[in-house]
Amino acid sequence: MATAIRVLYDGKYYLDPLVKTVKWTGDVAKPHRTLQISLSNTRDGEEQAVEIEVGKEIRFYANGEGLFRGIIFDYTVNDRGDASLTAHDENVYLTKNVDTRKFVNMTAQAIVKEIGKAFDIPVGDVAATGFVIPKLILRNMTLWDMIVTALTETRKQNGRKFFLYAREGKMNLREKKDAVVRWMLEDGVNITMASRTRSIEDMRTSVKVIGGDDKKPITVLETNATMAKTYGTMQHLETASSDLKKSALEQLAKQRLKDLAKVTEDVSVEAIGNTEVIAGTAVYAFESMTDLVGGFYVNADTHTFQNGVHLMEVTLSKTDDLPKLEYEEDPVKKAAAKKKKKKAAAKTTKSEKKPKKKSATDLFIESISNR
Repeated sequence: MATAIRVLYDGKYYLDPLVKTVKWTGDVAKPHRTLQISLSNTRDGEEQAVEIEVGKEIRFYANGEGLFRGIIFDYTVNDRGDASLTAHDENVYLTKNVDTRKFVNMTAQAIVKEIGKAFDIPVGDVAATGFVIPKLILRNMTLWDMIVTALTETRKQNGRKFFLYAREGKMNLREKKDAVVRWMLEDGVNITMASRTRSIEDMRTSVKVIGGDDKKPITVLETNATMAKTYGTMQHLETASSDLKKSALEQLAKQRLKDLAKVTEDVSVEAIGNTEVIAGTAVYAFESMTDLVGGFYVNADTHTFQNGVHLMEVTLSKTDDLPKLEYEEDPVKKAAAKKKKKKAAAKTTKSEKKPKKKSATDLFIESISNR
């Protein structure tokens, strides 16, 4: 059955008669989805049919379903009227703002809400993330990287994974486990091409976490003996916040080992389009030649609509590739502490070299000893 599409520009003009191809894409490594449209924006070969401006809103519908709402960021047109535009949904503003912010005793949920409020980004449903992060001082980072850092710290402690997305112009956050497998990709049915890669390049069979401070370091080591015997010893080293207690460091090491001690599997599939299969969802896939079978996460998707035909290319993975950013303690504070320690050491050395002034008692004892 042919797919009927509609493209609404600036809430006034339907561009459908001018549209040649629409690409609707997403990736879990980005907070926003993107719409790319190629069109013949002329009726007489002399002037543009519709004067398209960057910064205006555009919406995309397929078979009556609203799939995209966003802002035009790029528009190109040549002397023949051939044109193209690129739009992103509202979450793109998370990547367009850079700031320095401090968060103390806040969950990632609270951080997402605070960022939305501070930068006028409408917030929808934001899932409870659980772990209270003692302190985050994030310097010269995009708002997106701040959120990813907070989610990474949460995931390292409780293993919970969260996915950020835009809906109806609002920023939303949901837990990854909420994704339900409802769709199947199968050869001979809807798959047109598939490839599969398995790798241990990013595997680690042992995790060492170092916390505390220079005077009283706390070291925790966790090892998966079975994986180490099968694939060899590959150790991950991580420096944790000095605010974390030993119990938290142990939990961190266990969770990191759980995340890293596994074979990664990446799958690329081309298939008949399904608008429900986008980055952040899950599918069941079966393909005999690649021995592809089981449930997978969708990490990236490209949906193409052309001449009434809807096709898609998706990247699948057994271990979801949600973005991660490791938090490092405030570099300014670390540098100041290092400088203070160095100054104290120099003072101690200086005092050791300088002869100690003798007291009257010392002189008396020395005179007695020399008799």
